[in-house]
Amino acid sequence: MDTGRLVVGEARDGSEVGLPVAVINGASSGKTLYLQAVSDGDELNGLGVLTRLLPQLDPAEIAGTITVVAIANVYGFQVAEHRNPIDDTKLNRAYPGDPDGSSSERIAHATFQAATDADLVVDLHQGSTSQMIDETRVRCGRHHRQHDACLELAQVFDAGHVLDQKGPEGQLARAAPDAGIPTIDPELGGTVGWDESSIEVGVRGVRRVLEYYGFLPGDAAPKDQNRATGFDRYGSPVGGLVHLQQELGAPVQPGDPLFTVTDPLGTEKARVHAENSGIFWRARRLPQAATGEYVCSVGTGIER
Repeated sequence: MDTGRLVVGEARDGSEVGLPVAVINGASSGKTLYLQAVSDGDELNGLGVLTRLLPQLDPAEIAGTITVVAIANVYGFQVAEHRNPIDDTKLNRAYPGDPDGSSSERIAHATFQAATDADLVVDLHQGSTSQMIDETRVRCGRHHRQHDACLELAQVFDAGHVLDQKGPEGQLARAAPDAGIPTIDPELGGTVGWDESSIEVGVRGVRRVLEYYGFLPGDAAPKDQNRATGFDRYGSPVGGLVHLQQELGAPVQPGDPLFTVTDPLGTEKARVHAENSGIFWRARRLPQAATGEYVCSVGTGIER
């Protein structure tokens, strides 16, 4: 095992900027797994997974190679911001990147080269600072040639829920399958800072991947999970204070109450109900909301 820095450019003072990386070469041959965290600078649960998992790994017990980029969006991480403040770009919309492009495009290019040298990619995320269930995203689209392999990888990771929906252009979990690499995007809850329960889900998930694909001995296998194929997003019809009526992960039916909105003195101004059946997937953390501001999401088209 060795650690170092993947150089991605220079800071405003001319000093070299590098991403913290590790490479673990196992005692015997096997596949290569690429792990990445903190593509979004305020999403830290993935980094929590790596800080707990990596010290537990013994190269003598490993078959194959594990490559790690612990902090991809290093500029955003330094100032605790979601986007890269150098170019005001969301790094996970910049793949496959450009070696001569903007700051984010250069980071995307450098990390994409490492990712596409692997056989499998796990790009660790979380639901930003919103409240969200633990889930794994398959972002290549159901008709993609790598879809079944990506879904199998998600079922092995076993975060409890899967979102199987084609993602936006520029996501690593879309770009890497185009290059023939099965890739998943685990979204480990959502929090400010670290959430220990979601981090434990991530540690267990990566270990399951290592066992199933032969990096470590073990008997992990794919697990059927609730799989959503879309989202219903709900905004506030009025301004005020939001009171959620559902717990994360709860099943909802059409007409079930999702949230109410009151004025500062507690008088109810609006009540919002589910339009379709699904799972209460994600919700804003702060109670105050303006007219039209995002409040929550329900995962829809549930399959197993």
